[in-house]
Amino acid sequence: MSQSNAELVRSGYEAFAAGDIPAVLAIFADDISWTIPGRSPISRTYTGHDEVLGFFGQLMERSNGTFSLEIHDVLDNGADQVALLVTETARRDDASLTDPGMHLWTVQDGKATNFRAFAGDQYANDEFWS
Repeated sequence: MSQSNAELVRSGYEAFAAGDIPAVLAIFADDISWTIPGRSPISRTYTGHDEVLGFFGQLMERSNGTFSLEIHDVLDNGADQVALLVTETARRDDASLTDPGMHLWTVQDGKATNFRAFAGDQYANDEFWS
């Protein structure tokens, strides 16, 4: 039995939480498109493994290694879309971020091809990551 799209995406989050970046990259298509909305220095569309790895590095650098995610729900349309309701948290010096949001994934042929984050409070995200 093949892995569902929701299981595939969830395995990526588990690998990220464990610091297993090769396992995270294994679920991504080589040309994955990764979009972070907003106006902060990390807001843009990243393409491919190297650019997404650079984004992960920025998350850790700008949060002093404290960035984390809590998954509240996983919604799988049974076709190619998986949505996760999450809360992102991070701290840097006297600043902190706790923001509920949504992550939307597109999965095709067993690989994640597209990721887009939706912030619950875009202004707070932009301020924290700037």
